[in-house]
Amino acid sequence: MLNATPPPTHDPDRVAFDRTELGVILSVYGRMVAAGEWRDYALSFLRDVAVFSVFRRAAETPIYRIEKRPRLRNAQGAYAVIGMDGRILKRGHDLRAVVRVFDKKLIRAID
Repeated sequence: MLNATPPPTHDPDRVAFDRTELGVILSVYGRMVAAGEWRDYALSFLRDVAVFSVFRRAAETPIYRIEKRPRLRNAQGAYAVIGMDGRILKRGHDLRAVVRVFDKKLIRAID
């Protein structure tokens, strides 16, 4: 019997995170969830950008966006972390270095 559904195909018109990039992002996400800072996320794969949006609660605007824009690869770098207000918090060529902007959010004083 033949399979009725066609196999998934790669859409060359969409930007996406690869497995390694998602591993880096989900590692940071897991640490922030364990710290109680983040609760939900969403993925968007568009024509010129892939976005990993982070939410404090499920029904609000994202507090951070991690973006991949391949067209900026040769200029400022393909990766960026953008805050809720639209400010670029960190931009660069190396995703691991860019997401280190969240490391200082994990450091808390102990009373």
